[in-house]
Amino acid sequence: MADGSLTGGGLEAAAMARERTGWAAEQEPASLEKGLFQDEDSCSDCSYREKPGSSLQSFMPEGKTFFPEIFQTNQLLFYERFRAYQDYILADCKASEVQEFTAEFLEKVLEPSGWRAVWHTNVFKVLVEATDVDFAALKAVVRLAEPYLCDSQVSTFTVECMKELLDLKEHRLPLQELWVVFDDSGVFDQTALAIEHVRFFYQNIWRSWDEEEEDEYDYFVRCVEPRLRLHYDILEDRVPSGLIVDYRNLLSQCEESYRKFLNLRSSLSNCNSDSEQENISMVEGLKLYSEMEQLKQKLKLIENPLLRYVFGYQKNSNIQAKGVRPSGQKITHVVSSTMVAGLLRSLLTDRLCQEPGEEEREIQFHSDPLSAINACFEGDTVIVCPGHYVVHGTFSIADSIELEGYGLPDDIVIEKRGKGDTFVDCTGADIKISGIKFVQHDAVEGILIVHRGKTTLENCVLQCETTGVTVRTSAEFLMKNSDLYGAKGAGIEIYPGSQCTLSDNGIHHCKEGILIKDFLDEHYDIPKISMVNNIIHNNEGYGVVLVKPTIFSDLQENAEDGTEENKALKIQTSGEPDVTEGVDLEELMQCATGKMELYARTDLSEQVEGNCEIVNELIAASTQKGQMKKKRLSELGITQADDNLMSQEMFVGIVGNQFKWNGKGSFGTFLF
Repeated sequence: MADGSLTGGGLEAAAMARERTGWAAEQEPASLEKGLFQDEDSCSDCSYREKPGSSLQSFMPEGKTFFPEIFQTNQLLFYERFRAYQDYILADCKASEVQEFTAEFLEKVLEPSGWRAVWHTNVFKVLVEATDVDFAALKAVVRLAEPYLCDSQVSTFTVECMKELLDLKEHRLPLQELWVVFDDSGVFDQTALAIEHVRFFYQNIWRSWDEEEEDEYDYFVRCVEPRLRLHYDILEDRVPSGLIVDYRNLLSQCEESYRKFLNLRSSLSNCNSDSEQENISMVEGLKLYSEMEQLKQKLKLIENPLLRYVFGYQKNSNIQAKGVRPSGQKITHVVSSTMVAGLLRSLLTDRLCQEPGEEEREIQFHSDPLSAINACFEGDTVIVCPGHYVVHGTFSIADSIELEGYGLPDDIVIEKRGKGDTFVDCTGADIKISGIKFVQHDAVEGILIVHRGKTTLENCVLQCETTGVTVRTSAEFLMKNSDLYGAKGAGIEIYPGSQCTLSDNGIHHCKEGILIKDFLDEHYDIPKISMVNNIIHNNEGYGVVLVKPTIFSDLQENAEDGTEENKALKIQTSGEPDVTEGVDLEELMQCATGKMELYARTDLSEQVEGNCEIVNELIAASTQKGQMKKKRLSELGITQADDNLMSQEMFVGIVGNQFKWNGKGSFGTFLF
């Protein structure tokens, strides 16, 4: 018997809502000593079984051959795997020590012999029996079980062929290829669980290049935890489907590049020194190494949940616009779950009354807003009557249409249920949405995404689930007199090269109020942002966050010293008593933006300080962007750059905004 027990305390098991297996399984009363993975202070809380027996479930393997049932160990929860790898298998090991730590773990919990397993490969399944375990190599010594059971895609796999194959392998098989046969005595529970953790690790966590990475830091924190979290985020539909595809493609590309790199390195070791072939191979090796490093960095951005949130997913919308209806006619779509005479009379008077000389317009009636949106062509109007509408799809708006509520937003509620990447997807040239409350549930992406074109949101309420509104590169978004709250990410995400106008809105109870993505890369254009009279309050983090590279913080001081705008900002925010004698706030804002409306203030209240702080940081970033562009032009031999072209203004106006009760303050930066 192995001396360890893969069990946890009863309190931990009771805390989980659904039935758990594996690490949270309960112990036998007398046959096992206190478990290897049981906390000292939780022993008295454990609830024991009255009779010895397996605490794991079983299931029947698929196939033509009747195999015995095997332990079902592949449905463990994130918490169970996390605890196993962190506390008992890997601990604080380095990447180069993973196999050694795993072997030590297996020696404590794995039965060395006496258990049967299904050897499962891509070609066949066969029943074997373990006679010994080579812990250092993570392999089991096996023999064919009796009676002989085999299920193969190739009919030529006879008993003799299988014996010959085992002889070639010296009867030693990788543990991750073995699925332990179910035994209701409970003796082999921990063997099945230990092999499951080894199998899961090498299939989903371990990368072939991990040992060549930096070996100084905690491997679990650096690699295992983020990859494990990503795996479960994908399982639980918390990652956009397109990002999952991108991640798997990047992983395949990186593995292929690493394989080529290893082959090239191996060939170099066999070449004569100073040969021409060696020099060529060295250059190819450097290219492969550089390519591999770039791919690994992209993988890390996706694996890290914080960076995945900050940098977002550049989804390319494939929605195609229908254009003008073949007949050239524009239709008004009326949405109402039930239509009564009084409502119809009001609609005819307020919205559907034809003006003298106006062309006749067809009216279509729908019971839900999604069908109305899907029926729209260029120039159509959708009027949503009061009611609570539940939809299970995405509003994909590719044409210039108007979507308006007939009444107050709280009376016209569109609620999205069912898992999906986004709620409202906008790609039309000029989309207008007004007077509607949108409620989001079980989402992966934001409540509204503007991919391109212009979208205007007025007098709306957005009750978010993940992020709120995302304004992609080259898109334009106007939000007026609206209320946005509840986002687990940022209320509004602004990408480089976009235009965003926010006026008289409330943005509150989100993780961050507004997040401005990094635009310092040479391929990015500066966003144009206008924020006037918004109330940004009660957010968990900052009211406004700017994402920028760490190196920029070192260069920013030079940019601040070299511009008149920043000098004015330094004077204004320095807190000196004679500040009003030199530059008043109106002149400051005018100087900072060039197009700012005058907004008279006599004192530096909290809201004005917040506006100044944002202006100060954005000007510094904009200036640095210009300097970087001048430097690139100079390197290309262009010594006289047009300053007018490079003095793009990041914002049209940031004034009159109120920042209240945000957890970390009105403005902050995220350095990466």
